[in-house]
Amino acid sequence: MTSLDKLLHPITRDRFDADYNDRKPLHIPAEAGADKRSLLDWARFNALLDQSSIWTAQSLKMVFNGQPIPSEQYCVAARSQSGTSLRPSPAKVQTLLAMGASLIAGDVQDLTPELRAVSHRLAREFAGLVGANIYCSFGGVQAFDTHFDLHHVFAIQVEGEKTWRLYENRAEAPVSFPVDDAEARRWFAETRGPLMTEIRMRPGDVLYLPRGWYHDALATEGASLHVTFSVAPLYGRVLFQLLESAAMQDPAFREWLVPGADGERLGRQLADLGRRLADLTALPAFRDEVLMAQERLVPRGGPYALPARASLTLYRPTGLAPSRVTGPAQVAIDWALGQPQFALEDVIAQFDFVPEAALRDTFETAIRLGVFKAL
Repeated sequence: MTSLDKLLHPITRDRFDADYNDRKPLHIPAEAGADKRSLLDWARFNALLDQSSIWTAQSLKMVFNGQPIPSEQYCVAARSQSGTSLRPSPAKVQTLLAMGASLIAGDVQDLTPELRAVSHRLAREFAGLVGANIYCSFGGVQAFDTHFDLHHVFAIQVEGEKTWRLYENRAEAPVSFPVDDAEARRWFAETRGPLMTEIRMRPGDVLYLPRGWYHDALATEGASLHVTFSVAPLYGRVLFQLLESAAMQDPAFREWLVPGADGERLGRQLADLGRRLADLTALPAFRDEVLMAQERLVPRGGPYALPARASLTLYRPTGLAPSRVTGPAQVAIDWALGQPQFALEDVIAQFDFVPEAALRDTFETAIRLGVFKAL
């Protein structure tokens, strides 16, 4: 399952974008012969848990009746060559599971080739930060109360069954929750609206929930295992961060503001600054900054292939001045021109906020024009 098309099948990408993407939930029942269930199973999940040294109180969490279980109830101080750290105790975890607790293994997006393939594809398709969690729960147990998420969710049921309740209301582009847990639970219950539908997820089923959609889930009977992929693209707040450094290059943004007593002059000054900000956001160079910020969220590079040793292609500048490059790859060209020699593979590794295809195309053109010469 290495593509979004396979994850959504038989729903096409065009139909998903037109009818569901950031619009409404989508339940895709499993099909005969589909490989979605191959993402994970009990044996591989147990094998992950058995790697006890990789888990911490932050990455392996437990919940009982909607309440987080304090880490001291299932973690112990473990000593290793690196020092002492708080790690989950397999014995304590399994005892709590037997008592009806649920287990959430977080940040698993790179722990297996299958999880990594789906995570990287979602990151590329949505230009967003992707994380993956594994949820293990038992019949009749509800790990979390009604809530919504601050990101899109793709949930894949891999073992057992689970019932998801979706409510009619959706929060409008949420970016935060109420801080207090008790207040948050009450607020979610009061604002979720009537029950819209119940979906019984079976192995191989996929459920997509847009950001802000109210829901909760309950293991139906027996043990349930599912994986959720969270997808969080950038939103407008990033403009404030990017605009600050760009705006400070304009002396107008370094001038003192007119004292508030002179409201008319202050208003004119603020209106001028607003126009300058609008002009900045319209520049192709600023668009490139946004593109690079999006690219930074997409993982770069494939799995290790040791003991094979990567071959390097070395170049040096010839002294010829290149034509101006359109797009983010210009920053890499500027860097390479200042080096006595460089490896193209090093450029791709260093400038991981520029799409690899754009880097290769740009350097291929520069080499063809004689700006760089192979060593």
